[in-house]
Amino acid sequence: MTTLRWLGPIALCGLALPVFAHHSFAMFDYDHRITLTGTVTKFEWTNPHAYIELDVADANGGAKHYSIECASPNVLTRLGWKFNELKTGDKVTILVNPLKNGKLGGMMEKTTLPDGRTLGDGNPPGGRFDQ
Repeated sequence: MTTLRWLGPIALCGLALPVFAHHSFAMFDYDHRITLTGTVTKFEWTNPHAYIELDVADANGGAKHYSIECASPNVLTRLGWKFNELKTGDKVTILVNPLKNGKLGGMMEKTTLPDGRTLGDGNPPGGRFDQ
């Protein structure tokens, strides 16, 4: 009977563990920043993080596609973002911490919107609170 009394609380603790899981931000290079100016191909307002898909013109007349990770929709909302802030075809400039592996992508620090406003992701420049 004593064993059964503890089984419920132990099971509940096990169920709570996935709530604390979160991916690392170690994939981003916080010692470097790059500025990307391009055309939004998609703005994904999704949990746990929003994404800006961006085509940036290259020197050969083509485009390179970047996937830019942002903070969560909850954080972005508190900073003034709206779910429909960016639309396909919008021209934006984004300051990002690039991916360490050299692939085309990064973590957004701030975005200059088509109307000239600048919105950030709520983290200190050049780094994350939760590294």
